Amino acid sequence: MSLKSINDILGILQKQAKWQEQPFQLLLKCWAEVVGPVAAANTRPLSIQRDVLSVATSSAAWAQNLTFGRTSLLLKLNKKLPTPLFDIRFSTAGWQNRSVERKQQQSVSPDEHPSYLGDEIKHPDVTPTKDVNAAFGHWTKIMRSRSHGLPFCPQCQSPTPAGELQRWEVCSVCAAKRF
Repeated sequence: MSLKSINDILGILQKQAKWQEQPFQLLLKCWAEVVGPVAAANTRPLSIQRDVLSVATSSAAWAQNLTFGRTSLLLKLNKKLPTPLFDIRFSTAGWQNRSVERKQQQSVSPDEHPSYLGDEIKHPDVTPTKDVNAAFGHWTKIMRSRSHGLPFCPQCQSPTPAGELQRWEVCSVCAAKRF
């Protein structure tokens, strides 16, 4: 009976784990290294079907640019994968779903925004009117009711939400002029 060291056993297990690992997971691990950090930020591998890799891109320009260089990408990827790929297809088709999810995750709630006025604002009854002057008068009445009681911007003297004054010390319009 031969006894093997723990290092030998761990080496065998590691080789078996690499052998059993799916090609797509291997591809995901080495994707950024192969294409580079900028291209990796604008691409996302979607699937491997019939030895063809499908990649979502952030724009049609990225898809076209990477399509021109796909032979060199295939060579680099095939060096790292156990089963070689036949082709790569770039498309913007799968990109939208992920970016919508990210926008929803990164959205700021209205009460966290610097221009938040609070719940004390009552929205007046909105009725469509065909007279332009009456519509303008209605709009000015709404704007006055919204700005009633707000502090004034020290630079332009317009009513400004307190959150904007705390953040920029001026209204958002004056803050934008600085930049």
